[in-house]
Amino acid sequence: MTSKIATLTVQKWGNSLAVRIPAPIARCAHFHLGTPVELSAKDNQIIVKPTGEPKLTLEERLELFDPKKHGGETMASELIGVEKF
Repeated sequence: MTSKIATLTVQKWGNSLAVRIPAPIARCAHFHLGTPVELSAKDNQIIVKPTGEPKLTLEERLELFDPKKHGGETMASELIGVEKF
């Protein structure tokens, strides 16, 4: 694992503090735009770890949609099961 180091300055962002993650360090950590992260503080250190995959936008989800795989129509056209009376 390649280690990257950057010296940064804590900035003000609204009522919070912020540090930008430089692109080479983000790539090294496999962080992408939208990656959910967990932030914790311990022993004067801040730890940022990914908690899963980025959430897809509706546009990205629609690009992945395959009508052949998902059967096209998503709702039954007639009553079936217990709702039929």
